[in-house]
Amino acid sequence: MFHRHSTIHLTLAAAAFVLTGASHAQTAPAKAAPIKVGLMLPYTGTYANLGNMIENGFKLYVQEQGGKLAGQEIQYFKVDDESDPSKATDNVNKLIKRDQVDVVIGTVHSGVALAMARAAKESNKLLIIPNAGADAITGPICSKTVFRSSFSNWQPAYAMGQLAAKKGYKKAITVTWNYAAGNESVKGFAEGFEKGGGKIMQSMNIAFPNVEFQALLTQIASQKPDVVYSFFAGGGAVKFVKDYAATGMNKTIPLVGPGFLTDGTLEAQGAAAQGMITTLHYADNLNIARDKAFRLNFAKTYKTNADVYAVQGYDAAQMLTAGLKAANGDIRKLEQVVTGIEKAEIDSPRGKFKLSASHNPVHDIYIRQVKGNLNEFQGVAIKQLADPGRGCKM
Repeated sequence: MFHRHSTIHLTLAAAAFVLTGASHAQTAPAKAAPIKVGLMLPYTGTYANLGNMIENGFKLYVQEQGGKLAGQEIQYFKVDDESDPSKATDNVNKLIKRDQVDVVIGTVHSGVALAMARAAKESNKLLIIPNAGADAITGPICSKTVFRSSFSNWQPAYAMGQLAAKKGYKKAITVTWNYAAGNESVKGFAEGFEKGGGKIMQSMNIAFPNVEFQALLTQIASQKPDVVYSFFAGGGAVKFVKDYAATGMNKTIPLVGPGFLTDGTLEAQGAAAQGMITTLHYADNLNIARDKAFRLNFAKTYKTNADVYAVQGYDAAQMLTAGLKAANGDIRKLEQVVTGIEKAEIDSPRGKFKLSASHNPVHDIYIRQVKGNLNEFQGVAIKQLADPGRGCKM
């Protein structure tokens, strides 16, 4: 690790070298200060596993580059965001103001990410979001210094709406937690489904992170829709999928959703998830050489299979690297860093992608089916789907 006394020794050496008039060709340049990376992720609660997978993905890419990005040492600072929007501003300011990090990586919960995006915009701080899909982040509160390596809530939801309509479903019920990610996801599904000729019978929700679903399931059973669209993730997704299957409705009323419903949760969901169809920008068995190498290295390093959260963390590190390379490794040249990320083509395990004008990935949305502990690739729902970025003005 790089220490402060190293800087002092290098500075004294440089001064002595100037005084003696020694040839500058023989002297090594002073070592740059490490890039301070602030990780603000959920390390406790329902999203804890997601936060760990994102961090592992980010650090795997750094490890593959020899422990550096664009030749620069990395120093990490961590804050548990607790998936609590009420603590978000204070938590992100611990990284921005107290630790004076150069870049913030986070987070999972959309409500927390909205506060992080506002703080980054106000302080002109580089923020790369490796999960939270809040539409406003690449919409009305978009910013030159805020990027996303994941998705907007609209993207996989809209694709599933279109797919459900193509499958011939006419009536749907949606159910989610009552917070930004869930509400935007069901809205995106409704847009795609209604565009394809379907109709939303009812939109149900429950307070986050409540997992007492029985009353909702009773209502769904009484209304007999053709399909149910659900947005949950982490522990909530495990509980909902198991409770849904326990009613027996999964045999007559398909349960569908964005991939978060079954990503990182299949081992816990077991038989209840088998056969489920979801849509997402990542899937198992994509048959992409880049993905095969990534998954092998991830499994060797962490003794577990990679998932979409690991990919998003990995790609956040790739995006940061693209920016650093454009600025010759100098994170202080923020304008050059930003331009470098904007122009980059990211060689992601999900498939190569570029960023939209509002800094959101433009990527394929895949159809996946649960088989065993995998979300198997079944095809492409929509190719190169761009978030509309409604209301974004940079």
